[in-house]
Amino acid sequence: MKRFHPNPYLLLSLTALFWAGNMVMGRGIRGDVPPIALAFWRWTIALCLVLPFALPHLRSQWPRLRAAWRPLLALGILGVGCYNTFAYLALQYTTATNATLLNSFIPVATIALAFTFLGKRLHRLEAAGVLVSLTGVVIIVCHGDLNTLLRLSLNAGDLWMLCAVLTWGLYTVGLQWRPQGVHPMLMLAALTVVGLLVLAPVYLWEIASGRHIALSAPALGGILYTGIFPGFLGYVFYNAGVAAVGPNRASLFIHLMPVFGIILAAIFLGERPMTYHFLGIALVFGGIVLTTRRPAT
Repeated sequence: MKRFHPNPYLLLSLTALFWAGNMVMGRGIRGDVPPIALAFWRWTIALCLVLPFALPHLRSQWPRLRAAWRPLLALGILGVGCYNTFAYLALQYTTATNATLLNSFIPVATIALAFTFLGKRLHRLEAAGVLVSLTGVVIIVCHGDLNTLLRLSLNAGDLWMLCAVLTWGLYTVGLQWRPQGVHPMLMLAALTVVGLLVLAPVYLWEIASGRHIALSAPALGGILYTGIFPGFLGYVFYNAGVAAVGPNRASLFIHLMPVFGIILAAIFLGERPMTYHFLGIALVFGGIVLTTRRPAT
């Protein structure tokens, strides 16, 4: 029987959907779940889910993991320990508009880092796709009024979000140096362990400072969601997508996050989409079509 190979663009689109829900959830439960606690328990749940798939490969592939401890350490710190932690910290202080706009610069940061470290260049259609998609994101987050951009001001949350953007761009590019021949589930488990080792002392400090989880059904449900979908499935899908299409194309799908955010807000919060939402969505999808029309190098 032929082995099933899911479409990498579908995987990347689902990743954006899960991560858009992560942003909505992180903002919604910020009063009940402190940011470090959310990051720590998110990754603890994800590790519990990935271990049954990872452990059968540990003995045979341990030499490869040990030989590649440096890139695994860097990827675990960046992708697990830092990105979502910085994003949750950002959502404590900044508005959803600012956070979404800053997060949408991940593809630009990734492309710049890929050029710096890997020498990767964009074809004209790919460059046009990035610009068209980014334009759609800007239209969405500024509500169709460019004057909104002029009124944006950086605060502590925005700076945390910029740190998140940088760390995710570095993580995406750094996947090029992941150990070859290691089962994806084992690699995800290894990265998660590294991230949790980084988060554990910071979480203890957060508890010592008096910040605790306010146990409630929404808080527990939110933590479970972040662990299962953005934490476990999102990273499995994203890593597979980057391996299949490269960091430049994969990072472009981050532009789908505000699109899915609007849809989720309409479903769960009763917010009615406006004309500029549909225009922005059309541009985002148009940019992705342009970027995926020819092979990346």
